Amino acid sequence: MRPSSDRSVPPGRGASLRDRFLDWKARLIADSGFRRFAARFLPTRFIARRAAGELFDLTAGFVYSQVLAAFVQLRLPDYLHAAPRDLQEVAARTQLSPDRAERLLNAAAALKLARRRSDGRWALGDLGAALVGNGGVTAMIEHHRLLYDDLRDPIGLLTGDGETSLSRFWSYAARDPADAAEATRYSKLMEASQAFVAEEVLDALPLSRHHRLMDVGGGTGTFVAAVATREPSIGLMLADLPDVVALARERLAAQGLAARVRLHGVNVLCEALPHGADIITLNRVLHDHDDANALAILKVARAALPPGGTLVVAEPMAGTPGAERAGHAYFGFYLLAMRQGRPRSFDEIARLAAAAGMRGVREHPTATPLLVRVLSAQA
Repeated sequence: MRPSSDRSVPPGRGASLRDRFLDWKARLIADSGFRRFAARFLPTRFIARRAAGELFDLTAGFVYSQVLAAFVQLRLPDYLHAAPRDLQEVAARTQLSPDRAERLLNAAAALKLARRRSDGRWALGDLGAALVGNGGVTAMIEHHRLLYDDLRDPIGLLTGDGETSLSRFWSYAARDPADAAEATRYSKLMEASQAFVAEEVLDALPLSRHHRLMDVGGGTGTFVAAVATREPSIGLMLADLPDVVALARERLAAQGLAARVRLHGVNVLCEALPHGADIITLNRVLHDHDDANALAILKVARAALPPGGTLVVAEPMAGTPGAERAGHAYFGFYLLAMRQGRPRSFDEIARLAAAAGMRGVREHPTATPLLVRVLSAQA
């Protein structure tokens, strides 16, 4: 196959053997005659069918996500978890016609959210069962209607810089919040989703040698509350924007932690952090910012730590083995719709930490790296 006329560099020139092989493979798959042959030739039939299925799933992915959204919004996980239900019960509960209820249940079963039992009643499938009691995941599923709204025009999202549904929701993070209601909506979402992240981080991160922890960008205190339960002797500090700290004060007081946690209303993009902590955590903070602001946050955290203090970055990371799609495909576009931040690999975050004056960067393995990976460095 000859190179197309718009190539300025012939394919293969300067390329590695792996690149040359992958280029050849792509040209082969792009040939319609080869695709027809591969679909019929016994040794390649399975590969061809799998590729066709993967391409179809990419095409149908939005529909799958909306089936999930309907399943969650109609509160079917908890309803089917309580007891198996027949179709008429589900229809009455959801206020759908029996035909529409069955259509939803069949779709949910195809996605392993639901399961038709041998007696004809409906129960939860494996993925539906994983939603039970998982408030963080269900809150994010419902929250995603904003992202879906922004993705109706993906080219417009890529070419434009205007306000989006997500950027309006997260607008409090871009300036001092004037609307307490926006901060409340944000914080409730973060409370719901932060709990499982906190457990992952604390399972991976040893805290026994530290005397005081400061969670920067700590929201309403879900993470520090989890630390308080795990480590009853460690001192605790929380820093976030003033309106968010006001919400944290109420929530922590309700948990009996008002005297345990020092609260600081700080905008880390333009203010210094208080001293006193020998470990600072940044939980899902850096990926919400571009490189310049991420580096500024790391420098502010570094300045607040004593010599030998520990900085911890915990967030989903691009290039995570087994979760490659989540990094750049999902988080890349989610953050684009937010109009701030970008996904970064472990190595990219490590370079930013080094540029901020940190040393000894290492990773602490987590049980679910798709959701969060943990990096630590020393001041």
